[in-house]
This record gives sequence, structure tokens and C-alpha cells, in this order.
Amino acid sequence: MSMRRLDRTFAALADPTRRAILARLAAGEAMVNELAKPFAISAPAITRHLNVLERAALIVRERDGQFRRCRLNPQALQAAREWLDFHARFWSESFDRLDDHLKKPSKPRKPHVDREPKRR
Repeated sequence: MSMRRLDRTFAALADPTRRAILARLAAGEAMVNELAKPFAISAPAITRHLNVLERAALIVRERDGQFRRCRLNPQALQAAREWLDFHARFWSESFDRLDDHLKKPSKPRKPHVDREPKRR
């Protein structure tokens, strides 16, 4: 997945309304008017949210007569998941190495003695 597409995916997922729309579509395809019902926002606002999701390739909209049907595009979410999984493994391994390093007994150090500079 290109970084630009990944940026669009995460930007689309950043909004709670769009996440709620995706959650609804995870249960199956729906018409735009069905997706709009639970939200107290205008039809143009819902359309803008759907446009963002479509540009991020998270959903597919198809014309069904005079209505528009929406469905989830799971491949786009899979690419984001792969990116997240990679970084989760990276950070987990990094923290494991740090933890191992911190658990190693340290070598005894000679006490540091502050000496006052000699006066002439």
C-alpha cells in the first residue's frame, strides 16, 4: 500500500462518524439513507463522509436504480492492519530488548568522588 493511500485510510478512520459508518457496513451493505439514519447531521454531511471513505477505498458505492448502495472494501482495511501489525511487532521487540537490557546486572562502578579544584 502506498503511503498516500495509507494516509487517506488513517485520516478517514480518525473521524468517529466515519468509524460508525464502517462498523455498520461490517454487518452488510446498506443504502446511503440507511447509513444516515442514526446521525443527527444533514444529508450533504453524510455524503461528504462517504466521499472521504470512498477516496480512501474503504467503501465502494454503487448505483442501484435511484439509490446508492454502499459496501465495505475489506482489502483497504487489511492493508492498514498489516502496517499496524508490522509496527506493533517492531515496537514490541524493541521494548523487549530494552527490558532485557535493563534487567541485566550492571557492572559495579567505582564511586565518583567530587574533588575540589586545587587552589594556587
